[in-house]
Amino acid sequence: MKWSNHKKHRGRNFFFLVFLILLILWFFSLNWDFSGGQRPIFGVTFSQKYALDLELDWQKTYLAILDELKVTHLRLIAYWDEIEKNQDNFDFTDLDWQIKQANKRGAKIVLVVGRRAPRWPECHDPVWLKNLAPLAIQQQQIEFIKAVIKRYQDNQMISAWQIENEPLFAWFGQCPKPSKQFLIQEISTVRSLDSRPIIITDSGELNHWQSAASVADILGTTMYRIVWNKKTGFFDYWFLPPAFYHYKAEITKFFHRNLEKVIVTELQMEPWTMDRRMVELSLTDQEKSFNLARFKDNITYVKKTGFPEVYLWGVEYWYWLKEKGQPAIWQEVKKLWAE
Repeated sequence: MKWSNHKKHRGRNFFFLVFLILLILWFFSLNWDFSGGQRPIFGVTFSQKYALDLELDWQKTYLAILDELKVTHLRLIAYWDEIEKNQDNFDFTDLDWQIKQANKRGAKIVLVVGRRAPRWPECHDPVWLKNLAPLAIQQQQIEFIKAVIKRYQDNQMISAWQIENEPLFAWFGQCPKPSKQFLIQEISTVRSLDSRPIIITDSGELNHWQSAASVADILGTTMYRIVWNKKTGFFDYWFLPPAFYHYKAEITKFFHRNLEKVIVTELQMEPWTMDRRMVELSLTDQEKSFNLARFKDNITYVKKTGFPEVYLWGVEYWYWLKEKGQPAIWQEVKKLWAE
């Protein structure tokens, strides 16, 4: 009897030791480099609206991004309230210019289209929309998407269409409740007009990706390292290692074989503005959540995740800093594209 108990005790110890070894191996793997020595393709998201909010000449800013930084991959935005200020009257002048300039330089484009688009307040509604019932709004939304796709479907430098921005994520933005059923309708509309891949984006830290992945050709994720809200102040995701995103992507691709790839569509590369505009923040306030050191750390971090494509968030801010006599980040970005 005693010998039997001894064997059981030894067996438990053995399995505990194996578990402990596996746990240690898992822990040390968290900061592994999953890139395989491959550098991701880097791009940027450009927002005309945000450049104007920073009180910049948006065209001058955009040309500097193309000609000084030598950016080769762009995520551009078809803002509904800018293109259709008056119902059924579309003005593509500014977006045409952005795409034309990118085409001249051979830059590839991801074009974001829909009601929900990058930059606050997320849903960029034309003023006339407020007088319509929800179903009528959805119909107008479909018509807007059709107009954008038809406008640019012959442009071969557009590599993919992003439909909405984090459309199934309800925690952020001034937007109506998400509807997967309507998102599928939007996607079907685009597929009926063009065969290029469709990107659906989701929060990297606060959502599980599975709903977005189920309807996408390419899944795009955010990647934020430090955030802010009124209740808690600044919050640092120091405890999320590169492995968190890497394994989350691998698991998602395993369960959703429809996915071509998972990419980073929004890597934090600017300060969190708290409840003010960027132009109202002191340099000290800006550096509470972002500075040159964090820029370098975030690049090192995202490379380790092994994602094949990464769009940096904050290019307008780098230019604004440069214009304010703080060119360090702008110069660092030049090195990134020169690699």
